[in-house]
Amino acid sequence: MEYGDGTLSVWAGEQKPMWERSTQVPIVQSVSFGYRDVDEWTSVALGDTPGHIYSRNTNPTVAVFEERIATLEHAEAATAFATGMAAISGTLHTLLGPGSRVVSVKDTYGGTTKLFLEFLPAIGVEVDLIDTDDPDAIEASIARGCDVLYLESPTNPTLKVLDLERLAASGHAVGAVVVVDNTFATPINQRPLDLGADLVVHSATKFLGGHADALGGIVCGRSDLIERIYHYREINGATLDPFAAYLLLRSAKTLHLRVERQNANALAVARHLEQHPAIEAVYYPGLESHPGHDVAVRQMRGFGGVLSFTIRGGFDAVRSVLPRLELAHLAANLGAVETIVGPPATTSHVEMTADERAAMGIPESLVRYSAGIEDEVDLITDLDQALKAAT
Repeated sequence: MEYGDGTLSVWAGEQKPMWERSTQVPIVQSVSFGYRDVDEWTSVALGDTPGHIYSRNTNPTVAVFEERIATLEHAEAATAFATGMAAISGTLHTLLGPGSRVVSVKDTYGGTTKLFLEFLPAIGVEVDLIDTDDPDAIEASIARGCDVLYLESPTNPTLKVLDLERLAASGHAVGAVVVVDNTFATPINQRPLDLGADLVVHSATKFLGGHADALGGIVCGRSDLIERIYHYREINGATLDPFAAYLLLRSAKTLHLRVERQNANALAVARHLEQHPAIEAVYYPGLESHPGHDVAVRQMRGFGGVLSFTIRGGFDAVRSVLPRLELAHLAANLGAVETIVGPPATTSHVEMTADERAAMGIPESLVRYSAGIEDEVDLITDLDQALKAAT
């Protein structure tokens, strides 16, 4: 039977009997799993019989989380990591090595960009980062051959939208593995695998977790690729903790409700700020004025809970306005039930210099605004009173 996103958010991975008939997934905090029969132990260790040996490799609580997100993403399989960056770096290091070539865009998350600019070239990987707004240039670079095409849409923090179906087809034409960071959209708003991607990565710390109390990352996609990434993860050891997996599972039950509310709040805030005299520009794919709006309408079911905007007066205005907000955490996170705001200089691109951010088209006056689930009228009123410092 085909179930909707709300039902899958609650039930995926939990329809099999659990320990002592519990109705909630137990936190299996055991490091290892014992066997009295050596033949059975061997069979489980070799993967011929279902089971667990050691929690660095697999764990019952983590396995349910992996199944839930894989189901939501329409993926064959998934493997979880300790953090989102562990999932991204583990995926790239699995698929790339000396002599490999990766094509991506200039607007990826700051930690990902550091991988492209610093860590991957150090092991002999050729990296080509293309202007995100130029699909023809991206396709031209892909046509020169690449092993991995790495995309992020909407991008962090400028909310640019890529035509995933078009670019995935170009990547597959040259035999590339197509990877998409779906953290901002979540599977409630967008399913890159249905648009042609081979792998989807998430910082589960963000919307999947939604309560700012658990770190995690996950990669979903083709089972043959996930098997390779899992092997890298089990040996390198960036394993998701069972208690964090439990928190992420608990939070996933309300994912569809939270995301629907955050979509609505972000759109209302974006529409309001677009008319505000203290705001220079608003970046949100749900706005008809957004350059990627038509593509977003085609490939997304909702436009996400994050927007960004520039304040007149530069970084001085940012410093004046943000502390006046009463309904927002000034913090380096997003996707939580509480609204969270901050400039890229202290959040998504804190690892980069002002010149590096400028080269990526990220002005110092930019503010990333992750809408929570509060009442939209209260968020707008709060922004208005804070923005008086800029006017």
